[in-house]
Amino acid sequence: MKLIAFLEESNPSKTNIKGWIFFQFGLLFLASSAFISCLFFITSMCYRSSKKSITYLQDSWNLPFLIAGSLMIIGCLQAYSGHLAWLGLVNWIPFFWCFWSFQQYLLSSQARRKCGLLLLVGTLPVIITGFGQLWFDWRGPWQILNGLVIWFIDPLGNPLGRLSGLFDYANIAGAWLSIIWPFSLATLFQQNIRKQDRISALIFSIALGVALFLTNSRNAWGGMFLAIPLVLGPLHWGWLLPLLFILFLAIACSVFSWVPIGIQMFFRKIVPQEIWARLIDLEFVNTRSVETTRLFQWREAIRLFSQRPFLGYGAAAFSVLYPLRHGIWHGHAHNLPLELAVAHGFPATFLIVITILLLLILSLKRCMSHYHNYFDRAWWASSFVLVFLHASDMPFFDSRINIAGWILLAGLRCMISPKLNVF
Repeated sequence: MKLIAFLEESNPSKTNIKGWIFFQFGLLFLASSAFISCLFFITSMCYRSSKKSITYLQDSWNLPFLIAGSLMIIGCLQAYSGHLAWLGLVNWIPFFWCFWSFQQYLLSSQARRKCGLLLLVGTLPVIITGFGQLWFDWRGPWQILNGLVIWFIDPLGNPLGRLSGLFDYANIAGAWLSIIWPFSLATLFQQNIRKQDRISALIFSIALGVALFLTNSRNAWGGMFLAIPLVLGPLHWGWLLPLLFILFLAIACSVFSWVPIGIQMFFRKIVPQEIWARLIDLEFVNTRSVETTRLFQWREAIRLFSQRPFLGYGAAAFSVLYPLRHGIWHGHAHNLPLELAVAHGFPATFLIVITILLLLILSLKRCMSHYHNYFDRAWWASSFVLVFLHASDMPFFDSRINIAGWILLAGLRCMISPKLNVF
């Protein structure tokens, strides 16, 4: 009975209790199993969609996604990538519906706070299995439900020596941990909690931070530092930003080649080698071909996009065309707008990107104006970090991160209009 009472708390609708409970279970299981969480999310969406008084077109924020989705479908009719183009729509079309449907569960700050905490608790298996694979040689696959849920735990990580936990690759694990990190900070710094709860939050934050560092993901490290001033808010920027700038300057002096060698060697004695060596890709210096670099891939994506700018080549076309041109396989362009432009053309890309940016911009003032609302700032910071990650990687191809991303965007929409009539 206590569990039911807890699950019913903070329901922003006060009526759709069952949908709210299923939505919470979806959040709790999201990091562990996309399959199980999707069952809960779909059930919660069915409760929402059963309200006949609601129409998708009543909210103008849905129109850009609706138009973009239509353009994607039209583009599939002449896609270079054939059937892969239709399969690729699964990464987009269903989530345009999720963006609208999830909003009823995220209307209030209290509901978003609870959702952030559930995502945080659900991340515990990622941290535990990550430490286990690196320190205790845990190895999978572990499976339940006749293989419907499988945990592929690579011994000593994937790549070797890098924490990946329940994810296929360390960069994806790093992306997940970096978007959860803001909620850990919000839990640690929130007002009016018991001393023992703050100690527990501190231990969890340290464990999460260590796990994030052990992914050895440069993007995740950047997202980790970006989130700190965003969560703590303007009240702390007077001392925090100069401190972060000094840390950044020290790391930059140890990394950039244009820094005089004497100064560089001095800072390399201060900055841990694990950091500066990873940032300059020391392992691949003088051995990595130019075709494997981000800059070369971005240039090729721009060239492809310019040749077919309106409807694109179809989803997954970059992974087909790049090997044909350069003899090296790459699954994507390592930049979401460029990947979108190659796959679906400029109009669809513009509609999606500009809508996401507007959600971030319009919700920013509300987050920063309330000094003690750490969880709404964490929600915004998590969304911003996810956008940051997609500037040089594509973690959204992992279904769990894709789902989390659309939940975050739905929450931003609710921050802009918290009294939106969605019931």
